[in-house]
Amino acid sequence: MSLYVLDAFIWIVGIRGHIPQSGEFSPVAGRSSVGASAGALMRALAVFVGMVALLSLVLWLAVWLAIKLL
Repeated sequence: MSLYVLDAFIWIVGIRGHIPQSGEFSPVAGRSSVGASAGALMRALAVFVGMVALLSLVLWLAVWLAIKLL
């Protein structure tokens, strides 16, 4: 199951297939650099927010579990 979680994370972040293959360094037609950088910024922000939410949940769970065990 961990491979599926990793695959989903890579798909959400959008880093799958970002390495050009055998000379495919030509620019994509119709895509401006402003739009590409804004999309990358939004993905980075979404990853940051998701990680903060996940860490907050883990911290809350650890405190809740510690209180229950005392």
